[in-house]
Amino acid sequence: MSSPLEIKDAGYRVWYDAAQQTVWFEGTLRLSTGEFAPISGLLTTVIEAAPAALTLDMRGLRFLNSSGINMLYKFAISLRKRGDIQLVVRAAKDIGWQTKSLPNLKRFLPRVEIEVG
Repeated sequence: MSSPLEIKDAGYRVWYDAAQQTVWFEGTLRLSTGEFAPISGLLTTVIEAAPAALTLDMRGLRFLNSSGINMLYKFAISLRKRGDIQLVVRAAKDIGWQTKSLPNLKRFLPRVEIEVG
């Protein structure tokens, strides 16, 4: 882990680029529920900075287990409660879990934009 806005370990990296207002995900995330705390903390830090818009770029994330998907859903709920940050999620059409699970974010945050490409 190099900074609070970058989480790295064997097989994955999650980081925030403030200039692009984007959280990037890459690799494979197969962590237990508790092990997602640093990533959840990074997301909380980002929204506490209150950007007008935020992008989650998931296109480089080959796999995310159910604990990670639940973390994303909780993040969407926290954004809905805030009500002031527009969220865009970029997904890859050739990665099955993304096309299956990411559209469900709309259940928790109806205004989220899902870009599949």
